[in-house]
Amino acid sequence: MSDHQYTFNISMSCGGCSGAVERVLKKLEGVKNFDVNLESQTAKITTEPGLSYDTVLATIKKTGKAVNSGEADGEKQAV
Repeated sequence: MSDHQYTFNISMSCGGCSGAVERVLKKLEGVKNFDVNLESQTAKITTEPGLSYDTVLATIKKTGKAVNSGEADGEKQAV
């Protein structure tokens, strides 16, 4: 199995918002790397094969930020 590429569109209004998303992703086991971009309101995450889209989505939602859309390996997913 290969790594997963997840992309989320997240409502973030300031550096504190993007920082909160970065902090939870740093703590999530199985995340290889990520790029949280405040300007484009996106988070691009590369994970190990065993880390599911739903787990990453739930982790991001714990920050209280609204997740507007998501993709897993290029396929649109429910949020």
